[in-house]
Amino acid sequence: MQSNRLTKEEYRKQKDLDAARKAGTAPAEVDEEGNEINPHTPQFMLKAPWYVDTGKVSLKHQKAPEKRKATRFGLEQSLWYARGQRAGPAATKYRKGACENCGALTHKTKDCVERPRKKGAKWTGQNIQADEVVQDMDLAWDEKRDRWNGYDPKDHDKVIEEYNKIEEARRAAKASELDKQGPTTTSEAKKIAGAGLSDDEEDDDEDKYADQADMPGQHVNQKTRTTIRNLRIREDTAKYLLNLDTDSAYYDPKTRSMRDNPLADQTEEDIQFGGDNVLRYTGDAPEMAKVQMFAWQAADRGNDVHLQANPTQVAILHKEYESKKDSVRDSTQKSILEKYGGAEHLEAPPKELLLAQTENYVEYSRTGRVIKGQEKAKTKSKYEEDGK
Repeated sequence: MQSNRLTKEEYRKQKDLDAARKAGTAPAEVDEEGNEINPHTPQFMLKAPWYVDTGKVSLKHQKAPEKRKATRFGLEQSLWYARGQRAGPAATKYRKGACENCGALTHKTKDCVERPRKKGAKWTGQNIQADEVVQDMDLAWDEKRDRWNGYDPKDHDKVIEEYNKIEEARRAAKASELDKQGPTTTSEAKKIAGAGLSDDEEDDDEDKYADQADMPGQHVNQKTRTTIRNLRIREDTAKYLLNLDTDSAYYDPKTRSMRDNPLADQTEEDIQFGGDNVLRYTGDAPEMAKVQMFAWQAADRGNDVHLQANPTQVAILHKEYESKKDSVRDSTQKSILEKYGGAEHLEAPPKELLLAQTENYVEYSRTGRVIKGQEKAKTKSKYEEDGK
């Protein structure tokens, strides 16, 4: 094995030559292309990596590789293959070695991307696809991974044309709807009267850009033309500012929720915000929670039900379950009463009405608000301020 190490004499001569080249007394080193190399260039830049080292002194590895260019539409662009081009008309008979599914010669049966046929072209000899143009471009690393390589900007004209057709259809539908309703605004009245509107005046029509009229915290209902607020805006008071008392309702800053009523000392008519639990436990929210719980329990028992995937099925099953549950409860109660008796005790009024008194101590104010007797227990922790 031949060693690449230099002897002391060779190393000394090399150092003297490098010093002479830096001083200008010796000619500069020339690379394989005939270009002079600056003697002050560091060694780590002159030394090529092992995977591109040719054994000759050169700075070629420091330059970016030249990209191959092709002329298309009068402009230079990277090389790319023509997608979807056919080599010619489709064959009329099946050829030996072609794809058994579509009948094309350019690919094998296992590589066919067409829908698998019940009987392939090999056996039917019908609907044989034309051969595609296959090009071996030998693309570089970046050319293979360039997502816009070979893209034709003129293809976007089809998208613009489709959008213009949709816009014209929308305007025609809007005009027909306004014709049925009659002249509702001044601009429409002028249009129907024959005064006509210019393009600038049409751009000022408020209905034309109603879809873009959404503002932070509100959106426009296109049917009723009313503004609906769905988020807190600057004019709204934050929940934690309604009552600054430290013993007031707890505000969770992470979820921005205040479940309890921060204004418990006010009447229901004066309260604008009574806590998030008011919305959670009113309306159809409790019923929705029951349906969701029923769907979970039914799924645990092995039934294929899901509230979000098929809400109609879950609603029907829950309705049937509730009806059967009531009938079973009534029949069970009836059978117990028939066997043991005691139906007269179920019809008796509550003890509070019979005795007109109760052992629960509750204090009320003049307005009927509970002052003492039903307070909520305070949360206690290891901190001193919670133990007071």
